[in-house]
Amino acid sequence: MIETIPKMLEKQAEICGDRPAIVDGATTLSFAGLAERVDEAARALISVGMQKGDRIAIWAPNAWEWIVCALAIHSVGAVLVPVNTRYKGIEATYLLAKSGAKALFTVTGFLDVDYVALLRDAGADLPQLEQIIVLRGDAPEGTLGYDAFLGLASGAPSSAAKERATEVRPDDLADILFTSGTTGKPKGAMCTHAQNLRTFDQWSSIVGLREGDRYLIVLPFFHSFGYKAGWFSALMRGATVFPEPVFDVNVVLRRVQEDAITMLPGPPSLYQSILLHPDRAQFDISSLRLAVTGAAAIPVELIHRMKDELGFETVITAYGLTESCGVVTMCRLDDDPETIATTSGRAIPDVEVRIIDSEGGRVPANEPGEIVVRGYNVMKGYFDAGDETKKAIDEEGWLHTGDIGTMDERGYVKITDRLKDMFIVGGFNAYPAEIENTLLQMPGMGEAAVIGVPDDRLGEVGMAFVVPAPGQELTADAVIAWSQKNMANFKVPRRVEVVEALPRNATGKVVKFELRERANV
Repeated sequence: MIETIPKMLEKQAEICGDRPAIVDGATTLSFAGLAERVDEAARALISVGMQKGDRIAIWAPNAWEWIVCALAIHSVGAVLVPVNTRYKGIEATYLLAKSGAKALFTVTGFLDVDYVALLRDAGADLPQLEQIIVLRGDAPEGTLGYDAFLGLASGAPSSAAKERATEVRPDDLADILFTSGTTGKPKGAMCTHAQNLRTFDQWSSIVGLREGDRYLIVLPFFHSFGYKAGWFSALMRGATVFPEPVFDVNVVLRRVQEDAITMLPGPPSLYQSILLHPDRAQFDISSLRLAVTGAAAIPVELIHRMKDELGFETVITAYGLTESCGVVTMCRLDDDPETIATTSGRAIPDVEVRIIDSEGGRVPANEPGEIVVRGYNVMKGYFDAGDETKKAIDEEGWLHTGDIGTMDERGYVKITDRLKDMFIVGGFNAYPAEIENTLLQMPGMGEAAVIGVPDDRLGEVGMAFVVPAPGQELTADAVIAWSQKNMANFKVPRRVEVVEALPRNATGKVVKFELRERANV
């Protein structure tokens, strides 16, 4: 089995040759052409001094350049660090500083957002960041446009990228994906080349992804679903990637028809949007074959309608987390609609999943407990966070997910609860500690506590209880306005209450159930 990503690309270029690998607007790259573009970008990275093990970030929407640069990073033995496109300057600065990123690929014109300006407006102090390369849009002073960057490839020998790729080992880090957590700061989950290849060989096999599939990816590339289960798996299987930077149901329906899309993963809301579209019947979506979903409760009726009305042959649900390369359990092709809708499937091959009690003992079937995972898909640890790694992975190698679930006699898992304080805003995990940590950077802010409250449209949204610093004043509108400028939209509190003090217990910890009672949730 091929165990490094550069070897995978080399093999696919040989096997698939002129068949299309990526179709992005006017740009179509064959598998052989993709390999050539990656070689050029890799030689440019070598020319600007990138070494094996260096961290290189990508902060950009779904586009063919994202894939080329990611594969170039892998090819030179560097480590890919994706950055959430919803992040604001403060949040991105933290990730770049924590990872020690030496280079950043970004854009200056996505949804009228200039990511370089966001960094500079945040006063980013990133002395280790040697290069900022602008993939699309104008390149501000002090940055390199993508064409200018590629022009530097001639500064490296023609064989430099291939020679560097041969030095990459299966256990070398391929990426660091940052995940939020209860400690208030994002943590970087480290995964290797071999882990990614083995995990997503299993994933794509179980799903039934195959050569010639036409894969529309609206899930963001910065997330493991859009990256690893997305373009990475597609290229491994010889499928064609169709990147889409923003979900719009009209655009999706048109692209399914025009591009004969066969594979369309997404959250349940994506399929519900298609089913509810008043003009759906005017589009030919008969090419659709595969759907993979999860991340929310799913009505059994939705599974039936996806098959009967949208024409999907296969609908699969799954469960995973960043710390497990993105996959833990999956349903199987022959599972019935009720199993697909009400469970997250069973463990992928050669991976162990248990449900345990607070003492670490296994609980009986269908009894709730914490989900723990052990196997080749478990991350190597959190980057530069040994204590956090020890909390997450015990001495026997079990990854403690913090998620509560049950397992039936067949080994199928149901997620019954979430991390104690986490809430989900329109499919995005929001962690109060992280939001609170950002709020404390607001001038005049003394204390902050955040809870999730119900919302008709998004499921849940954040509500913040804030205490002004001594001698300062705060208003709810001012806190919301500051949050909108300094954190991703899904984290922004929709409700704010200014209070004189937060309720605390004898040890000084904020008593959040009192805040929930106060908010009537």
